[in-house]
Amino acid sequence: MGFHFQRCFSTCFFLAFCILSLTKGTLGFACNWGTITTHPLPPQILVKLMRDNGINKVKLFEADPMALKALGNSGIQVMVGIPNNLLDSIGSNVNAAIAWVDQNVSTFISKNGVDIRYVAVGNEAFLKTYNGRFVQSTFPAIKNIQAALIKAGLGRQVKVTTPLNADVYQSDTGLPSGGNFRPDIQNQMMSIIKFLSQNNGPLTFNIYPFLSLDADPNFPKEFAFFDGSASPLVDGSISYTNVFDANFDTLISALEKNGFGSMNVIIGEVGWPTDGNSNANIKSAQRFNQGLINRIVKKQGTPKRPTPPEIYMFSLLDEDLKSIDPGPFERHWGIFNFDGSMKYPLNLGGGKSLVGAKGVRYLTKQWCVVSSQANVMDPSFAQSVSKACTYADCTSLAPGSSCSGLDTKGNASYAFNMYYQTADQRKDSCNFSGLSVITNIDPSPSQGRCHFEIMIDIGKHETKSTTSSAATKFGFEYIMFMLVSSFNIINLFLFI
Repeated sequence: MGFHFQRCFSTCFFLAFCILSLTKGTLGFACNWGTITTHPLPPQILVKLMRDNGINKVKLFEADPMALKALGNSGIQVMVGIPNNLLDSIGSNVNAAIAWVDQNVSTFISKNGVDIRYVAVGNEAFLKTYNGRFVQSTFPAIKNIQAALIKAGLGRQVKVTTPLNADVYQSDTGLPSGGNFRPDIQNQMMSIIKFLSQNNGPLTFNIYPFLSLDADPNFPKEFAFFDGSASPLVDGSISYTNVFDANFDTLISALEKNGFGSMNVIIGEVGWPTDGNSNANIKSAQRFNQGLINRIVKKQGTPKRPTPPEIYMFSLLDEDLKSIDPGPFERHWGIFNFDGSMKYPLNLGGGKSLVGAKGVRYLTKQWCVVSSQANVMDPSFAQSVSKACTYADCTSLAPGSSCSGLDTKGNASYAFNMYYQTADQRKDSCNFSGLSVITNIDPSPSQGRCHFEIMIDIGKHETKSTTSSAATKFGFEYIMFMLVSSFNIINLFLFI
């Protein structure tokens, strides 16, 4: 079969993750909190959502002040990330690392009671698609952050790691036992692994069975799931029944070959999206994530590592401002919808089930849709839809997605409404050359999964708290700018 799954472990930017971990023998959950969204949940509501679901760890991709403040004295352990665009400055100047630690770690620990346990230096910095952009700066940044933590008196309390993509290792034999690190980064990997080992820091890797399936039409679908019925991959005396185990043990083989067989490993990202193409759907996501949870409840590891690693599921919430360069599914990895509502049930073990966010406030229940008088042949019709999807998230209209079965007017109504909601239902945001009207009747189809959104009312929440989201910091114009780079892919689909 070969290691098709090694070829396409695409970065999942700015994301939000869930961790499943074993703490003192008791199952606990954690999550990475992403903020790449037009209408974020207030930090206090998200912290309560995590606590309500037994989440005791969280990972932030950057040191968001409002998120960190909300996590103060919450009982939730924190991994705080350093974005790739800071690696050069931190790696070349230890004073920059000292300043970063002082501002984003020491201050929040001492003044806000935040329980920071890890600093994640960079995110998938050795990804092949970066063409070596961060290869030379990652290890110096790791060393400088470690030095800064020691200087701050936090060297024992806060550990350093760096999340890496699974494409840093490979197998020339097509079997897990043949695993080794890529020759082009072998020296850098050995330097990082040795340094982290000396300082009791873990290695963090991201594994995506969904991307294995999505990238290769010949990939056996059942091999992507933990309860699948695919023919096993036989490697000597070991039979692998799913791609996650095979991938993870390829990494363990690589570590063993290089003298670090007992190195502590964290899985930084793993999950399944619910929309964006035919493989990304609620049924598959529920099946995959429930299977993953079941394994951790049973304390089931892999053939080479029977004790399960700490596993970060990707992700907690959908994020409608994420880049869709890897595909429209990038905005739909959340176990919860953007507003913290449940997509599907999950049994968390011990008689516990997933619960949604409480106290969320929404805009008025009204939608912007195509007028019954609108003519699809009107020259402004296609232009109006294109405009809407330039500045709003239309990924649910992509082929195989939840709303891909709509007709031309249905596509336009969905696009118009997403623009209208993204613009906070501003009076002028349902004005598409006379082709649209506002209705208080939900236009969502009665059959299927297609749903016409009503957005969170950020203004109402801001009476109680301030959020550092893109929407608040820069306003609607900033949101429109962020979305414009993603529209072309979706526009190609609308009138096919």
